[in-house]
Amino acid sequence: MTHALLVIDVQNDFCPGGALAVAGGDEIVPGINAEMDKYDAVILTQDWHPAGHSSFASSHDAAPMSMTEMPYGPQVLWPDHCIQGTQGAAFHADLNTDRADLIIRKGYNPAIDSYSAFFENDKTTPTGLEGYLRTRGIESVTLVGLATDFCVNYSAVDAARLGFTVTVNTNLCRAIDFDGSLLAARTAMGEAGVVLA
Repeated sequence: MTHALLVIDVQNDFCPGGALAVAGGDEIVPGINAEMDKYDAVILTQDWHPAGHSSFASSHDAAPMSMTEMPYGPQVLWPDHCIQGTQGAAFHADLNTDRADLIIRKGYNPAIDSYSAFFENDKTTPTGLEGYLRTRGIESVTLVGLATDFCVNYSAVDAARLGFTVTVNTNLCRAIDFDGSLLAARTAMGEAGVVLA
């Protein structure tokens, strides 16, 4: 069985000092680098929003971290983050990007946010990652990165739903833990058959 490492959104805006900083987000980088050689494939995801994205609070004159209703369902309104081509959208400088077989960019459609590495938040528009993994013969994925309760969670649940064997290495993830989101994410991943290691 071929096994891939999915490294989720280890970008400057999700690390301390960034626009949507996850506490300790930078601490996991050395551990992620050390894991890369254990896998047949390494895939990085990159949040890649156009300016004025519909998931930004500033686009709605709303408070960051408030909720709104989008055509595809409830949506957290985030601070502006990971805007295409900015330093905030860049990978953390210490992340070994040279080891990546593939970089999947997500969230570039201005009308739909995209937490999952597999689907946009409408849960139907694919990123192409599933097809890539299938054609590479990859059946098993381990996820690491940021943030446990959003992009890692959604990616892991979707991977399990698509029939992959899925593990989340929780030591190499960090969470936002917003309004009970970490507990909800752990529950959702467990119910989907994701192994939390």
